[in-house]
Amino acid sequence: MTNITIQKNAKGWYKGFSCNGHSGFSYEGMDIVCAAISMLTINTINSIEELCGDLMDVEADEEQGFISCKFKSGVSDISDEATLLMKSFELGVTSVFKQYGEQYLNIKFEEV
Repeated sequence: MTNITIQKNAKGWYKGFSCNGHSGFSYEGMDIVCAAISMLTINTINSIEELCGDLMDVEADEEQGFISCKFKSGVSDISDEATLLMKSFELGVTSVFKQYGEQYLNIKFEEV
């Protein structure tokens, strides 16, 4: 199962997200749930870096199926563009969850 945690502060501003684990929908190379989540995740991080200029700390371990993206500490708010991309990420993973269910994907929100 893939566990996704989306982090926001008390005001609702995005602070980062993490994805951990492989979905287990199918075997390696054929797992469309894992591929969808991976594409949404990598595209969100790359788009924020390339298009928005917001500073982030990114950690990844491909073998473990782990990636974490946190906006740099000390930055109170992220740009409107990065916020839109984070909303798009949230919409995308929620759509995958609705289609394939809690057997393969868990999404939680954390206040930080």
